[in-house]
Amino acid sequence: MSEDRTSTAATLRRLWPYLKPVRTPVVLAMAATMLAMTCGLGIPLITQRIVDGPIAGRDLDALPLLIGVIVLLGCAEAALFYARRKLIAGPASDVEARMRAELYHHLQDLQVAFHDRYQSGQLLSRATTDLTQVRRFVGFAVIFLVVNSLVVLTGLGVLFWLSPTFGLIVLVTTLPLVALSYLFETKFKVVARRAQDQSGDLTTVVEESVLGIRVLKAFGRGPHLTKRFVRQARELRDTEVTKVRIFAALWAVLIVLPELGIAGQLAFGSMGIADGTVTVGTLVAAVTVSAYLRWPVDSIGWLLAETNSTASALERYFEVTDTAITVTAPATPKPLASPVRGHVRFEGVRYHHPGSDDEVLRGVDLDIRPGETVALVGATGSGKTTVTALVPRLADVTAGRITLDGVDVRELDLSDLRRVVGTAFEEPILFSASVTENVALGSKDVSEERVREALKVARAEDFVDALPWGLDTRIGEQGLSLSGGQRQRLALARAVAGHPAVLVLDDPLSALDVHTEAEVEAALRRVLKDVTALVVAHRPSTVQLADRVAMLVDGRIAATGTHAQLLADNEEYRNLLSTSEDEEVAA
Repeated sequence: MSEDRTSTAATLRRLWPYLKPVRTPVVLAMAATMLAMTCGLGIPLITQRIVDGPIAGRDLDALPLLIGVIVLLGCAEAALFYARRKLIAGPASDVEARMRAELYHHLQDLQVAFHDRYQSGQLLSRATTDLTQVRRFVGFAVIFLVVNSLVVLTGLGVLFWLSPTFGLIVLVTTLPLVALSYLFETKFKVVARRAQDQSGDLTTVVEESVLGIRVLKAFGRGPHLTKRFVRQARELRDTEVTKVRIFAALWAVLIVLPELGIAGQLAFGSMGIADGTVTVGTLVAAVTVSAYLRWPVDSIGWLLAETNSTASALERYFEVTDTAITVTAPATPKPLASPVRGHVRFEGVRYHHPGSDDEVLRGVDLDIRPGETVALVGATGSGKTTVTALVPRLADVTAGRITLDGVDVRELDLSDLRRVVGTAFEEPILFSASVTENVALGSKDVSEERVREALKVARAEDFVDALPWGLDTRIGEQGLSLSGGQRQRLALARAVAGHPAVLVLDDPLSALDVHTEAEVEAALRRVLKDVTALVVAHRPSTVQLADRVAMLVDGRIAATGTHAQLLADNEEYRNLLSTSEDEEVAA
């Protein structure tokens, strides 16, 4: 248990750098809250004066003044609570926004291998639900955790001042509450973390169902995923119910013990009034103070639960932000050649995925001369896509090196490298934005004229002009409002829009029909004359775009040559293309 508390405290301490810029409004909000609750504690003392003074002495002349003081204290309490909300609302949201921005930037910088491991729903829940929990903690829980503790101590001091016996009665009933709250703390933290993880899993299922709705409907697999969703939803429900049970057990104790304290005060006070040692006003003030302390005392358990939920949320947040960024720009990058020739060399390149000892690439050697187009062919799973990811440093080699114009790509500035290396993936990824925004992707170097030029190269200009608002037409999420061929042509246009010196294309024609493929191939031939290109090819027709072909077998380049040479001399190459042709015909 002590280790858990130490862990919770250590995790919460990591929130300080985000709280530091807003520490002044947080402290002012605490001060306003403390003053407000002090005003609330003052009202029972004025009540004592009223009962033991004007009422007991039947002298009502002083009553208006005392009632006026109570009204002023009530108004001051309300105004100070209003001030607390005004003071803390903005800063708490600022903390949330700053942490969310930091998380997003870190996710952008993390290597692709990280995103391959993490479910998108888990990342989404960390950026939304978990940070909302942090905002609630900063805006409410942390303030009342401090203030309510001080108010309880102040209230006990008032009760001891009224009568040491009253103070002891309340103290005896309060101490077990604190002990029980800490007892429930560890158990609640474990369940809270489980609920947050299950919520992330459920978010992933919903996201995948929405994005894959066409597949689910086409294959009639909606009921299958519904069962999975219902099962995970029930698991989350069961966990939430467990949280409620833990909290309900604590809450029952929180209600009973203070009631026993008030009962003890009434018993002692009644006997004191009977023998003349306690005044009626003192008893009324003591009971009123105890009633006022009910919420600060009761809230301890809830605030500790909020603290543990926040600690769990922060742990999940820091799991991501603490992940080391392995693909980084060098401290002193080497400049690109001017002009960039586009000479790409693979020298003994090896690669294995993080956490795995099995090498995908086992010593790739390949020289792509400036202006040359090389088609990379190989069986499924041979590592072709991995090769294409290494050129723009979406991942880094684990041994060997890749050079661009004689300079190791790891020694170049990342933004410079990716500016001169254009990439199009086999699976075209589009965003919920306009055609122009999808092609330019925010690059200042890509004007509308360049966008149109790139669309013309990809043979996408005609269908874009036919859209309701042309270039300004917003494409639906993932571009699902377009056909597969249209999405692929837009992705191809994006790759060439920046006039890159090197093009890396991962089977860029896989979703095109025969007629469109011929048009795009013709356009690509013009583009490929002026750039160095590495093209992953599955179709024989794509291979014929290349000046030279490299065949990847078991993580190594097994053969290179022109398409005609390999077709004539290499049986494995013939078999590979024969299989590809059969698959193409079958498709």
